[in-house]
Amino acid sequence: MRNVTLGLLQHACGADPVANLAKTLELAEQAAAGGANLVCTQELFRSQYFCQSEDHDNFALAEPIPGPSTEAFQALAKEHGVVVVASLFEKRAAGLYHNTAVVIDADGSLAGIYRKMHIPDDPLYYEKFYFTPGDTGFRAFDTKFGRIGVLVCWDQWYPEGARLTSLQGAEILFYPTAIGWHPSEKSEYGENQHGAWETIQRSHAVANGCYVASVNRIGRETPVGGDGIEFWGQSFVAGTSGQILAKAPIDQEQIMLVPIELDKVDVTRTHWPFLRDRRIDAYGDLTKRYIDGT
Repeated sequence: MRNVTLGLLQHACGADPVANLAKTLELAEQAAAGGANLVCTQELFRSQYFCQSEDHDNFALAEPIPGPSTEAFQALAKEHGVVVVASLFEKRAAGLYHNTAVVIDADGSLAGIYRKMHIPDDPLYYEKFYFTPGDTGFRAFDTKFGRIGVLVCWDQWYPEGARLTSLQGAEILFYPTAIGWHPSEKSEYGENQHGAWETIQRSHAVANGCYVASVNRIGRETPVGGDGIEFWGQSFVAGTSGQILAKAPIDQEQIMLVPIELDKVDVTRTHWPFLRDRRIDAYGDLTKRYIDGT
C-alpha cells in the first residue's frame, strides 16, 4: 500500500503578516517532524481575513509568486522532504490579483499554482473586490507523495471543480479554507451552515472515489469592527467513501496528522465505478448558465 500522512494546519491568524508566516512555517515544521508527507495551510494564512471590507490598503498584503512566502516554503519542503500546499494572496501585476495556492514538491521545486476559480461576494466575504477569477483551470499535480488537486474555499461548493480535478487523476483534493459564522446568525443557521459545508465536501469524496482534506482557520476576527466572523475550524479529512477519518475541534489550534492509503483510491473507483458509468454524451448542457426548457 502507498501509505502517506497528511499534515493540516488549523490555527488562528493575527494582524501581523510576518508573524503569521513565521507561525505557519513553525507549524509546518512540527507537522513534518511528526511524520507528515503532505502539508497544507489554511486559506490566506498570512493575514486575518481582510475581505470583510472593501479597502484598497489591503492590496499591500499581496505578494508575487514566486515571492517571499513561496521561497520560505520551498526551503522548508526541501529541508524536510515534504510536499507543501500554501494559500497566498498573489499580486500578478499592477491591478491584477488572485487568491492562489502554490504546490511545492518534496525537493523544493514549484510543482505549479492553482488560482481560485469561484469568487464569492457576500456580506463580510467581499472577495470580488480583491480577486480576479482564476485562469489556470482545474489542475492536478504529480508530487513525490501522490497526484493531488487543490481547490480553494468557495470552490468547495461546486461538484464540477472536484470532478474535473479528479478526472485528471487527483487522488487527494485539498481545500484551503476560511469560513465561519456571522455571530448574529449562528444560533438560527449555524448548525445547518456547517453541516452543509461538511456534507458537500464529503460528497466530493464519494462521487470521485478520492480523499478530501479541508483546512479551516479558528478564532473570531473583527478587523473592521462589528461582530466580525467566527471561524468554525473543524478541519477534516474524508476517506474515499466520504467517511470522516479525522476532524479538528471548533476553537482549538491543531496540527492534524492523518495517515491515508492512496491505493484505496483505485480500489474504490473500481468497486464504485462512477467514473466508468458517466454519460458524457448527455452532459453538454452543463456548460450553459441556465436551462429554460425552450
